[in-house]
Amino acid sequence: MFNLRGRVAVITGASSGLGTQMAHGLAEQGADVVLLARREDKLRQVAEEIAVKYGVTAFPIVCDVTQLSSVQAAVKETVAKFGKVDILINNAGVGTVAPAELTDDSAWEHNLSIDLTGVFRTAREFGKVMLEAGYGRIINISSMYGMVGNSAAPASAYHAAKGGVINLTRALAAEWAGRGVTVNCICPGYFETELTVDTLRTEEFTAYMQRTVPLQRYGNYGELNSAACFLAADESSYVTGVILPVDGGYTCV
Repeated sequence: MFNLRGRVAVITGASSGLGTQMAHGLAEQGADVVLLARREDKLRQVAEEIAVKYGVTAFPIVCDVTQLSSVQAAVKETVAKFGKVDILINNAGVGTVAPAELTDDSAWEHNLSIDLTGVFRTAREFGKVMLEAGYGRIINISSMYGMVGNSAAPASAYHAAKGGVINLTRALAAEWAGRGVTVNCICPGYFETELTVDTLRTEEFTAYMQRTVPLQRYGNYGELNSAACFLAADESSYVTGVILPVDGGYTCV
């Protein structure tokens, strides 16, 4: 079950953090992976590691999800290389932390352009290939902060964008359900990445996490991969429009 051999999986934001972890997770199940991000050197390093470790094809493409031409070029390169796209993980994102009254329009728009518009743009462009083929698995990465507010760090732009991803997922799932493409959403909790490590390792935030996360710990490396592989699998063909928190129980209390 959940054998992804022969499938082609595209992961955005794949040069580090959760994107890299999920790329490893899908490759371990046999998928060939297309790694999208802006940092070419990092992408090539991750691609080489994956190819050597799992014996799959790992294809890096420099891509900026805020630019339509860049996303369209990535679609073209992927189809030219593999002839298809089976799985898309929309992971590229950014987090703006600032009080709402100090969040100016440019910060707000920057956050939404990557975390929400970028997700829609990438889903739309790769979705066209999937819809034509009559098969696809789209997995959008939101956040538990897309489901709730928080009292630890003010981040209204981030909350708004990630909340938008959740309902975008439902809309696309309903729209494309009869055409062979499922669309689901993972909402990670506190995982260490380049964006979060400096905050999560502070004594103050660790104490907050222990009070608010029922499992009383941060997510470990690879603990998001099982959710990604489940939603990417052929066997999950009856699962669409699902919002799946992977957050140690944060959103259940």
